Amino acid sequence: MSTRLEHEIFEQPQSLQRLLDAESAHVAQIAQAIRQAQPRYALIVARGTSDNAARYAQYTLGGLAGLFVGLATPSLTTIYDATPHFDGALVIGISQSGRSLEPAHVLERAHDRGAALTLSITNDAGSPLAEVADHHIALHAGEERSLAATKTYTAQLLAIAMLVGHLGEVPGWEALLQRVPEWVAQTLELNEATRAAAARYTFMEHCVTLARGFNYCTGFEIALKLKELTYVAAEAYSSADFHHGPKAIVDPGFPLIAIAPRGKALDTMTESINAFAERGADLAIISNVTALLERARLAMPVPADVPEWLSPIVGVLPGQLLAMGLSETKGIDVDAPRGLNKVTITE
Repeated sequence: MSTRLEHEIFEQPQSLQRLLDAESAHVAQIAQAIRQAQPRYALIVARGTSDNAARYAQYTLGGLAGLFVGLATPSLTTIYDATPHFDGALVIGISQSGRSLEPAHVLERAHDRGAALTLSITNDAGSPLAEVADHHIALHAGEERSLAATKTYTAQLLAIAMLVGHLGEVPGWEALLQRVPEWVAQTLELNEATRAAAARYTFMEHCVTLARGFNYCTGFEIALKLKELTYVAAEAYSSADFHHGPKAIVDPGFPLIAIAPRGKALDTMTESINAFAERGADLAIISNVTALLERARLAMPVPADVPEWLSPIVGVLPGQLLAMGLSETKGIDVDAPRGLNKVTITE
């Protein structure tokens, strides 16, 4: 494969299998420790791509494990020295490298501010973030050399799903998780043409990604990849929020990427897609619903039998391929997009 990004996108079935093999028993132990700590709620500190994984945790821990999840404001700790009270909280730091300063600083202060338990999720078990946490889930993604995170993001989602399976006791969850690497491989195969099809979007300077529910995170992550790799001003919205005013920007030919797999959010997403199709939007659709895919200028299918709560792990893959293909068409070096560093140090 010609680029690091390409290699890492197509490595995801194997990297996710490594995570399942290496961490399943360990995650069960962490889930038991969380149950014993009886946290009142969870608070997640993250930045960038990891913040999108945190959005996934909001829906899965909240919807399937009954645990309210908030997103931390790390600047209160690192800039204002005013860490809020975390009384009874499960405080989770998520980072690809674990070397970003903000999550580590927040977790360092967490117990002093009343946290019940701290957990880190990173690709480096020896990182500063992992060292300050009570418990750590390693992603086992292998070295990620591309500046744009791909395999570490899907590994973060799977790690969260593994934890949720134990805490929420989702029916049949263990067998479903074992199918994730297979579904990821199928999605990459189903989207074999997406990379080349991205060439039709060379006109695109701005676009909107639209999703709701479990895939709210997917819209944000695809928008981020488009910004990082193609320099397109991509903006992510919940379909509900988009109808509260921002939809005024949609005119004929406006590029709109909708993530709408089967599940409880499908009806509201279908209503939005229908409304914007009538306005002449240029629709790219990620779905496993044939009728929706047939309405798209660019159809990006995912496997039909993926449950909604796991669909973000596969739903992001067509977006990764789209961003890579468009970057290549524009002549951008996908392994060295301008102004980016692999580890972003903010505090």
